[in-house]
Amino acid sequence: MDQKNDPAAGSTVGRLFAWMAVIALIAGLTAFYQVLTPDRGGIVDSNRSMVILERNRAGHYLAPGEINGQAVMFLIDTGATDVAVSERSAKALGLNFGPSTTVMTAAGPSMAWKTRIAQISVGQLGLQNVRATIIPGLGEEALLGMSFLKHFSLQQQGAELVIGNMRQDG
Repeated sequence: MDQKNDPAAGSTVGRLFAWMAVIALIAGLTAFYQVLTPDRGGIVDSNRSMVILERNRAGHYLAPGEINGQAVMFLIDTGATDVAVSERSAKALGLNFGPSTTVMTAAGPSMAWKTRIAQISVGQLGLQNVRATIIPGLGEEALLGMSFLKHFSLQQQGAELVIGNMRQDG
């Protein structure tokens, strides 16, 4: 039998074209949807960023970051009211030593200075004009305290700490 005159062959070709059109439509709509909606499955998008830290053997979370564009290592300290840096680090970073104050440290009360840090970043998370304290004798790591952390969500999951930017203001 000749396929040109076979009605079944024509309907098979028609169905094939219809399925190809449906698949093309689905692919097009999927691509269009991905352009319009941010990726919520990744680590970074325009309104949501996160840093995932592994707890070290001492039980602490350390994070590489920057103060005013200079590399520092932060020790995450949710018990610290402010970001804190040692006197030596403050001088190296060019921070201004503001009014003196007394702070309570693990070793007891200590003299310190108030300051502001123009820019702090940890991974994709960053803030400007952050309140900080300069503490003589503080260790090598800067303390990433609540004057920075309060602007982000914190979630501990097993041995991981997730610091996330969930703010809607970008």
